[in-house]
Amino acid sequence: MKLFDVYPLFDVEPVEADGCLLYDRQGTKYLDFYGGHAVISIGHGHPTYVERISEQLGKLGFYSNSVPITIQKDLAHALGEQCGYFNWNVFLCNSGAEATENAFKVASAYNGRKKIIAFDNAFHGRTSLAVAATDNPKILFPVNEGAEILRFGLEDFEGVGKALNEGDICAVIIEGIQGVGGINMASADFLRHLRALCDKNDSVLILDEVQSGFGRTGRFFAHQHSFIQPDIITMAKGMGNGFPVGGILTDPKFEAKHGMLGTTFGGNHLACAATLAVLEVLENEKLIRNAAEVGDYLMEELQKFEDIKEVRGKGLMIGAEFGFPVADLRKKLLYEQKVFTGSSSNKNTIRLLPPLNITKEDANQFLSALQEVLQ
Repeated sequence: MKLFDVYPLFDVEPVEADGCLLYDRQGTKYLDFYGGHAVISIGHGHPTYVERISEQLGKLGFYSNSVPITIQKDLAHALGEQCGYFNWNVFLCNSGAEATENAFKVASAYNGRKKIIAFDNAFHGRTSLAVAATDNPKILFPVNEGAEILRFGLEDFEGVGKALNEGDICAVIIEGIQGVGGINMASADFLRHLRALCDKNDSVLILDEVQSGFGRTGRFFAHQHSFIQPDIITMAKGMGNGFPVGGILTDPKFEAKHGMLGTTFGGNHLACAATLAVLEVLENEKLIRNAAEVGDYLMEELQKFEDIKEVRGKGLMIGAEFGFPVADLRKKLLYEQKVFTGSSSNKNTIRLLPPLNITKEDANQFLSALQEVLQ
């Protein structure tokens, strides 16, 4: 049997990792400035993470959601304390795409509608409605084409206003900061505009924090930089530091009913242990503050590079846009300088999504590597 051919692969296989470092089979060391799509939040192999998962596995690795699972309640309490949504509800699942699907279900159950507003360059997942809301026709197939998606540009105040005022929009979904699209940010004014329009028309505002959540931007969620509150928040990626975890946070106005949502593996004992470890390390090691401080430093230094046209982002979610396609540049960084970076749908933009515990010394190592390949 062969593996389904999914991605073009780099000729590097990490087999061990520690903090922000990866090691291949030959023991060659690589600096991880991509975190496996922003997944590695507290660093590879963090001892607290390893200990919590190992301890839980030694007790009970899995049982279904048909029985009480106390560790889920522990997670809900810890998450509410750290993210600030104390009295909200959480539904735990397995991935960002699954979080998106469940967010749409909750929204539709609430107002009985089905039209969804999404935005240019958005990425919300590869499953049914999630991929329909994603702005990439290459991964959309006939079975996904029935969804009623209205798409607008970021900052299209007039367009979204007209659509929402029709009164038949189920939900608006927008990323806290666009990840795959190239680290694009909606303004605080635009997010407040969406909030007011959704309130006026009883539509649901969904903030996709799958990539931008769990401290990556220097706040727990990226939308908190704009001081707005959505109705539903989707989460995954850095939530489990590599363990497959996802979830949605929902405003108390959404009434839970048996059978509305369900999951076999979501919120399992190991997933909860992984997420609790992430929350513990984020708090104890002040990694959200570190993301803000090191991210500010990194962005300031990147702006000094003549080859970089624009630097975008918050915290350690950074996009550096060059005046040329960056595919070859990324290969040089990987093969010559031993640094992992990320691509985006904007072919001129490199994404930087390192673990949140990197230091200024790690940032300087990356900057030196970038300088070398640009000479």
